[in-house]
Parts: sequence; C-alpha cells; structure tokens
Amino acid sequence: MSLLIPLYVHPAEDPGAWHRLITAAKGTYGVVLNPANGPGARPDPAFAAAADALRSAGALLLGYVDTDYGMRGPAEVTEDVRRHEEWYAADGCFLDRVTATAEALPACRRLVRAVRRSGAGTVVLNPGVHPAPGYVRLADLTVTFEGHWSTYVSAFSRPAWAARQPPERLCHLVYGVPEALVPLAVRTAHERGAAVCGPVTGAPPNPWAQLTPALTWAQ
Repeated sequence: MSLLIPLYVHPAEDPGAWHRLITAAKGTYGVVLNPANGPGARPDPAFAAAADALRSAGALLLGYVDTDYGMRGPAEVTEDVRRHEEWYAADGCFLDRVTATAEALPACRRLVRAVRRSGAGTVVLNPGVHPAPGYVRLADLTVTFEGHWSTYVSAFSRPAWAARQPPERLCHLVYGVPEALVPLAVRTAHERGAAVCGPVTGAPPNPWAQLTPALTWAQ
C-alpha cells in the first residue's frame, strides 16, 4: 500500500508536519504540492525549500492544478504545470476536479497530452468518483473516490470495469477517518482494489490541512 499525501498547509504554519513527511517520504506514492490553490503567481521560498527536502528524501512531487471540471482552458492548466516544474521541480501534476463523463473524455485526453508535452512525467487525475472507463487509461493514477469516511463505509460501490484495473492505477482519498480506524481505512482501500490511498482525520473545508496519521504506515 502506497500513500498519496495532499498536505495543503504552508510549511511555515506547520513545520513539524512537513518534517515528519520528509522523514517518511520514501514510503509514499507521491506528495501533492499546493502553495496557493495551484503554483501561485510567484515562487514561494518556503515551498521551494520543502520541495527540495522532499525530493532529496526520495519523494515524487506532484504540482496541484485545478481544472474546474473542464472550465479552465488547456493553456491555463499547462501554464500551472510549467510553473510547478520551474519553481518547485515537480515531477508531475495532480489534476483536481477533473471531468468524469464519457462526453468530456476527448477533451480530457487532449489536456493530458498537453500537460505531458509540457514536461509532466507523472499525471494523476482526480475526478473524485469512478469516471467513464477511458479516463484511467489516460493517467498514471486516478482517484476514483474522494469523500468522507461515513460515505466510504456505507455507500461505496465499484463498477465492474474498475474491478478489472491494476490496483496501482487507482487511489482512494478518504477524510474524516477516526484516528483509531486509519489502519482499517488503509486495509479497506486495498480490499476495494486501490493500491494507493490517503486517509486523513481532517474535515472540510480543508481536510488535507493536517498530516495524516496513516503516514506512519509509510515508515
């Protein structure tokens, strides 16, 4: 089991969390860098230093980019990817709020091709639900669930096509997990065919503002 860590908190606000993340970096699938709901308007020295430390520790760095369900144009998205690469030496990108419908698949395919041409080595798509089957073939990793633990326990369903996918291509991001149940959340993701997961105890509006206790599994 590998952990995808979207730690959306500034290194200066919680340096301890970042230090623990750096210590456990080798056990993660990747770390999502999100300085300002994307790369921001200019480089952030604190994030640059944290990115350098993570990279030295062996972490795969993914720059956060919001696609706004296809409302942002490819040029905007690829510019964000370029900034992440130039400012933080990101290895790839985490494309958030990606479309999930079959009708929008061709546009998403073109977008992924564009970001790969811009230099993104690893592409993670986050529709947050099981999308039309073709999306998984576009990316290195696809987040097919993002939601609260209570929903994950009571209302999760997996289409037949997802059960046939290699587990290393799928990820579940679950928030609101009681700390004592984090090990169960990791096992549940594995049982449901996702070899990558990111269980956190936090809640909206920003569940990812704290270091997940599941990070101990990466050490």
